[in-house]
Amino acid sequence: MPAPNQPVLMVSSVVYGYEELLDRIYASLSTFGYEVWMSHKGTMPVYPKMTALESCRQAVQNCDLFLVIILPHYGTGKEDPTDDSIVHEELRIAIQEKKPRWILAHDHVVFARSLLEKLQIKKQAAPKPEKLDRRVLSLDKNTVFQDLRIIDMYELAIRRDVIVYRDRKGNWVQKFSSTEEANLFAVSQFRRYQEAEAFVSENFDNAKSVTKRLKPKGGRK
Repeated sequence: MPAPNQPVLMVSSVVYGYEELLDRIYASLSTFGYEVWMSHKGTMPVYPKMTALESCRQAVQNCDLFLVIILPHYGTGKEDPTDDSIVHEELRIAIQEKKPRWILAHDHVVFARSLLEKLQIKKQAAPKPEKLDRRVLSLDKNTVFQDLRIIDMYELAIRRDVIVYRDRKGNWVQKFSSTEEANLFAVSQFRRYQEAEAFVSENFDNAKSVTKRLKPKGGRK
């Protein structure tokens, strides 16, 4: 269990092939005083009477802060391979629960989406004969980019589902192409969060003690 007042930061990501990236981010975030939940490091809470998917859902609901890393490998984790991946589901729940969230997306994902957009290949909510639905496309299993649902996850992250642009809250997605860039974003964002939290806490405590010292002991209050 996290220490009292220790914020819980959950890191959601596929693991295979990206262990070095996750190790680096975990090491950085752990130095800032967070309780870091990451499946790769074995720090995610496991509920023995739940499935792996249910444990992940519960973790999203229980965490304070949420960092998701969208990578070229989509991942699975569910019994039915046609279902969305566990990471995709975790992002969806984080949005539904209105968790404070930070999002990293690999450059390959951003580039692939941009390319398909230029080719007018989009995921359609309803049949539109003038455009090709990317859901009918298939990719070679030997390619780096294996599942176009990664783009669905990216579009969920930027809140493409929200029609009015000004209502797309929490839709900042930071592109990265190297471990160093991803780690820099994580360090910058979460160190700043801790610094801001410490500043507010320190000044609030100071304000209370000043008020206590200046409060008159008698007469008008």
